[in-house]
Amino acid sequence: MSASEPAEPDQLALVAAPGRRRFRTREPEPLAGERQVASVLVDVGLPHLDRPFDYLVPASMDDDAVVGARVSVRFAGTDHDGFVVARKDSSDHDGKLARLRRVVSAEPVLAPEIVALARAVADRYAGTVSDVLRLAVPPRHATAEKAASPEPPDAPERPDPGGWAEHVDGVALLDALAGGGAPRAVWNPGPAADWPDLVARLVATTLSAGRGALVVLPDGRDLELASAALTALLGAGSHVELAADAGPSTRYKRWLAVRRGAVRAVVGTRSAAFAPVHDLGLVVVWDDGDDLHAEPRAPYPHAREVLLLRAFQAGAAAVVGGFARTAEAEQLVATGWARPVTPSRPAVRAAAPRVHSSGDDHEQARDEAARTARLPSLAWRTARAGLGRGPVLVQVPRAGYLPGVACGRCRTPARCTACSGPLVLGQADRPPRCAWCATEYPSWRCGECGHGALRATVVGVRRTAEELGRAFPGVPVLLSRGDAVRSSVEAEPALVVATPGAEPVAAGGYAAALLLDGTALLARTGLRAAEEALRRWLRAAALVRPGTMGGEIVVVADPGAPAVQALVRWDPAGFAGRELAERSGLHLPPAARVAELTGAPADVDDLLMHLDLPDGAEVIGPVPVDDGARAMIRAPRAAGTALAGALRSAAGIRSARRTGGSVRVRVDPVDFG
Repeated sequence: MSASEPAEPDQLALVAAPGRRRFRTREPEPLAGERQVASVLVDVGLPHLDRPFDYLVPASMDDDAVVGARVSVRFAGTDHDGFVVARKDSSDHDGKLARLRRVVSAEPVLAPEIVALARAVADRYAGTVSDVLRLAVPPRHATAEKAASPEPPDAPERPDPGGWAEHVDGVALLDALAGGGAPRAVWNPGPAADWPDLVARLVATTLSAGRGALVVLPDGRDLELASAALTALLGAGSHVELAADAGPSTRYKRWLAVRRGAVRAVVGTRSAAFAPVHDLGLVVVWDDGDDLHAEPRAPYPHAREVLLLRAFQAGAAAVVGGFARTAEAEQLVATGWARPVTPSRPAVRAAAPRVHSSGDDHEQARDEAARTARLPSLAWRTARAGLGRGPVLVQVPRAGYLPGVACGRCRTPARCTACSGPLVLGQADRPPRCAWCATEYPSWRCGECGHGALRATVVGVRRTAEELGRAFPGVPVLLSRGDAVRSSVEAEPALVVATPGAEPVAAGGYAAALLLDGTALLARTGLRAAEEALRRWLRAAALVRPGTMGGEIVVVADPGAPAVQALVRWDPAGFAGRELAERSGLHLPPAARVAELTGAPADVDDLLMHLDLPDGAEVIGPVPVDDGARAMIRAPRAAGTALAGALRSAAGIRSARRTGGSVRVRVDPVDFG
């Protein structure tokens, strides 16, 4: 589309009055000989301006204003950055076009396929292309841009299948990749599987066919494991890591190596989903249920959905992997878009540890407190026996000391009388305080029954370590949590207390694992509470030795809960199928599309007023929330594209009128409910 921006002056035309001195006019700089018009995506971020605008290309910029180059243009009276997305001979605009101000960099950083991907992501999440490109293209670093990239390595030999031979259709998946095909799979490895090595073999097989591969992982710890496996299999220099914690120079240098085709294998965190890999043949997302895959910046895309869009557009293979299976991944299987790839049941039984629930009938008869105690006797016995064979993992859902407390008599959650925030205990010698406003309550009384004693609803990792240290004197207690994560522990007996995702790898595997506070995990509000609990448990269980080698797990939760049963049977697929069926009956994601609107009450109402909803869509709310008001819009899955389009259109009307404040729009938020 063309720009409606008025042109800049092409010359100094100072017209003198009669009888006065006339000044010589400056001739305008000639235009480029061919393709004199550049279509530019201007970084303005307003929905009603979410399209390319046409500018004239001066002859001096002809060689540098290539497709993908960064440029500066005049727009609405101010200078803005942008990207050249096309060069053409003429414009559809009838008026006079402005000229490019300057070429910031002649490096073609924006590939055409990334422009198409950004457009698709913006359409999927009711956002703008400019917002998506801020996520896709890292800031320029001039020094790194001047440095040359290495020569691309030769294609490696196809590796042997390794652990894929134990998977049903695992070798067939590798054969399809080696033949240049585009298979689509939902992959759930079995207990104790070396998932980084399996990912590395997927990548190496794709590279052996002369195509590129892209792997996205939730955090830096998984990134290190996958990168080490690739180095071990293919050698140094075979891939690059793209992560936010790398310095701007290092990250941009690596990103440029990918853009220039010097490297065809990328492993990284969520922003790497947009990495401009040449001849893309495979995308992999690992542990797609981890909420770190959800981008916290507009338009809030999920890495899994970005990669699936890339696979569709590029004709590439797609693998969605994890020890657990999300309802979204199950939807891919249920619709036939992807095929399941899992180990055979005999292989699962041989590798799985023995799983016990503290609340089953046998333990209930043996220990009357088995269903209510945080550390029932079964957990103590299992930990004591496990310490005789090696390290014991203790997974605690929360960091801190006592993150949640309730009345010791009636179990009513303890809340602040000033702001209604939850009360917490930070230290053993301090009174409870509000987690929101920090008000302390040295003489707290329950508002329901008047009782003055508190009990923990969820105990933090530090308090758990303290209790275990007293219960097992002389046994080392090691902590691993968000601010101090251990990568590994030795095979000697020790109690390793860790938060989910921070569990160290034990040499030879853990002898036993205690999964605490399962009841509290399952009782959380939110659509994904049970799914998230099982995801955490399976990741921890995968670190435990097989049952044939004495590996045992105790999960402190109701044995009848579907998530507990799925853990006992190691059946993530069955659990995901049940979750998907329940959500389909309730018209919840992924069986339906949901959009969340948050902002000032008047702004939310204004946006809703301009919405032209598709058939079958319904508005829930608005309701008051801490930061204003929130409304939910639910639509059939088939109407998801129409819903996103309606939201973009309504936002465009509001931005064009420049009235009211902004409204945050999130499509299919991971924390829905």
